[in-house]
Amino acid sequence: MTISSPRLACAAVSAATALTLAACGETPSPSPSTASPAELAAARAAASEHAGRLVDGGEDELKRRLKTLRGLPVVVNQWASWCPPCRYEFPFLRRLAKHLEGRVAFLGVNARDGVGAAASFLRSQPTPFAHVYDRDADAARAIGGGRSWPTTAFYDATGRRIFVMQGAYPTQEKLLEAIEQHAVGRPLDRSPR
Repeated sequence: MTISSPRLACAAVSAATALTLAACGETPSPSPSTASPAELAAARAAASEHAGRLVDGGEDELKRRLKTLRGLPVVVNQWASWCPPCRYEFPFLRRLAKHLEGRVAFLGVNARDGVGAAASFLRSQPTPFAHVYDRDADAARAIGGGRSWPTTAFYDATGRRIFVMQGAYPTQEKLLEAIEQHAVGRPLDRSPR
């Protein structure tokens, strides 16, 4: 029996497509923390350093902060005060950062925004985490963002970036589910602390 060329070509394309989707379509699983108790305590202390304030330094400061937070899963949110979807999503981040304090670290990246406007926004929306000021969006690009606002990147406890979401989360519940899936790797205790 002979297989015609169109059938063979179709089968080859189907197989190649399936292999491509299988290889590229999966998100890596978060790795658990291997930090010592002292390293974990240092990461927890670093998580609230400069809470609610802009910190200058762009990409270098972002990398420094991510390094000091190793041992904890980290949620990094790129935002700007002029961005309506960022403003919509911001209360979710504030509440979850407070609720997950000590278990998950949060870090903001304020990109392509005016310092005065960003500082004013933070005064009206105080957070329990710091925000790296990123004038040229270099830090935003380092987390996989810089193309759309907001962008949220999820890092596991070893400091490995697991997933990047372009755009706002529609609900706080969806953001929490993403944190559990991409940063922590398991369901979190959702009871009030």
